[in-house]
Order: sequence, then C-alpha cells, then structure tokens
Amino acid sequence: MVYSFKSQIKGEDIMNKKGLVDEVAKYTGMTKKDVLEIIDAITRTIEKSVGKGDKVSLTGFGTFLSYERSGRIGRNPRTGKTIKIKAKKVPKFRAGKGLKVNL
Repeated sequence: MVYSFKSQIKGEDIMNKKGLVDEVAKYTGMTKKDVLEIIDAITRTIEKSVGKGDKVSLTGFGTFLSYERSGRIGRNPRTGKTIKIKAKKVPKFRAGKGLKVNL
C-alpha cells in the first residue's frame, strides 16, 4: 500500500480523511491546513455537480454520477409486511482504468 496511516475496522485497512490529508501533505510539501481546504473544496464541488445531475470524470481514476433508482416493492423485515419503496436519485462511482489496474 502507498500510504502509511491506516485505521483498522473489522480487519480492513481504511484510510480516512486525516490519513489522506497527511499523505497528500507529505507528497506535495504543502501544509496540512492547505491540503484539507483543497480536499474539502474538491468533495463539495463533486457533491454539488453530481447533485445537479452532472457527471464528474477524473481521467484514469473514475467517474462520479447520479442515476434514478426505480421504485419497487419491498418487505418490512420486522413485520414481513409488503411496502412500496419510492424511486429516488442515488450517487454512483465507476472506477477508471488507472484505478482498476492498481487494484
């Protein structure tokens, strides 16, 4: 793995936001405060764009998009009663070739 900061949850290695900030700061030589502001700006921009229905494509990494999940019939697990689940928009991420190759 490329990063050194790891968090253990259910036996999996997970990099959280703090770890990402630390690694990017080390890699770029920027301050952690500046890196945090940039990461926050990037995530807000992606959230806003995908929320409006736009695609955000980062070549070699992947594409963030939203799609309409159709309504369906479900079941309440507590009661077993059939319920109608409304259609809704949900976010989706499709990994790019560069990310797939590095897995």
